[in-house]
Amino acid sequence: MGMEKNMNQQYAELFSGFSKLDRKDRMARLKQLGVLEEEDIQLLNRRGSLDVELAEKFIENVIGYFYLPMGVAANFVINNKAYAIPMAVEETSIIAAASKTAKWIREKGEITTRTIGQEIIGQIQLAKVNDFENFSRIVFNEKQNFIEELNREVCHGLVRRGGGVRDLQIRKIQRPDGGIMAVIHLLACTCDAMGANIMNQAVEYLKIPIEKLTHEKVTMCILSNLVDSKITEARVELNDVEPEMAEKIEEASLFAELDPYRAATNNKGVLNGIDPILIATGNDWRAVESGVHAYAASSGQYRSVTKWKREGEKLVGLFEAPIVLGVVGGVTRLHPMAKMSLKMMNINSADELSEVCAAVGLVQNLGAIKALTSVGIIEGHMKLHIKNLTLGAGAEEKEIPIVQKRLEEILSLTSRISMSNAIDVLKELRGQKNKSNLKESEVLG
Repeated sequence: MGMEKNMNQQYAELFSGFSKLDRKDRMARLKQLGVLEEEDIQLLNRRGSLDVELAEKFIENVIGYFYLPMGVAANFVINNKAYAIPMAVEETSIIAAASKTAKWIREKGEITTRTIGQEIIGQIQLAKVNDFENFSRIVFNEKQNFIEELNREVCHGLVRRGGGVRDLQIRKIQRPDGGIMAVIHLLACTCDAMGANIMNQAVEYLKIPIEKLTHEKVTMCILSNLVDSKITEARVELNDVEPEMAEKIEEASLFAELDPYRAATNNKGVLNGIDPILIATGNDWRAVESGVHAYAASSGQYRSVTKWKREGEKLVGLFEAPIVLGVVGGVTRLHPMAKMSLKMMNINSADELSEVCAAVGLVQNLGAIKALTSVGIIEGHMKLHIKNLTLGAGAEEKEIPIVQKRLEEILSLTSRISMSNAIDVLKELRGQKNKSNLKESEVLG
């Protein structure tokens, strides 16, 4: 515990003023923390493309790489462990908001996480069964044999690592035409792998035995991304929150719980914190998004995956959704940036990575709600968006601070800002510069 406290204190000190440092000094701080080594810095400083031959191993019809900015979310302490969290993302304000909110929590509260359940789900569909009761009886009678055979023939690698197929379930679905669809769920613990490939192999393996035994036709075999058998939970507790602010945050949370239109935007904000970590670590962010959204709608109405409530003097937030990830195999171990990202966080398991993602998503959500219920979206997000507008208008290095300052003034006066404003400001600045140069040449002449 003492070692963790010292490490957390070191992280707090070295992340102090981190956003104000230039890139070189940020690298030096991260090296001092021990989350980056010299070879990592060389990789991050690399100009031009990574090895295109590597890209050929990932996808088809390769033409090169698309680059996303990569930054570090600071100030996170999760389950008493300090993290430097890599995030690959293009949207302005995400890393800044996460880091700022994490600092608030570090000083006034705590973040805890846990994983509930271990198994992912594979599905075997029989679109039309003639006799569901007979089908169910035969499959259940063979259930243990199926599980043992799969663990012996297909999932032996998982079994060696402590995982493997754990259960088999049958679902009955009423078809619109009056018939019955049967769906077999295969549940397996895939340890530190995401498990899509091995699960797909397992359900495909059972296709022929099921058809032979039941005389029913299997129509599809595929894993499910709605993994309600393995849920990741993150919890934030904050002390000394100003009562009016706590009430506003609670009411904003209730809005997202009750209204699907707000819930969609709320959950997008949660995924603003999760997706960049998934991309940085080479995980399938599309699968996670699909699972999160499906879980959000599992009650019959699309709802928020986060909740914020006042509990006595505390403000308490909860995230709950499936985040199934891997830290072995695939891109996570082949792509140099993904390997570096996992090393930066000193991640020891897939569950730990899932829990870090859940924590960042919940913290990101708090930062967004706090901004929306206080300074508002214009002041909170658009002020940072000014940087993008300035660059988009074509401002050069020396012009950027002047254009940004003028755009901030316009935003303050009108509560609106656009690319046309940035272009007009830049034209005005360059017009003034040309006039100044002309007068200077006349004087010299």
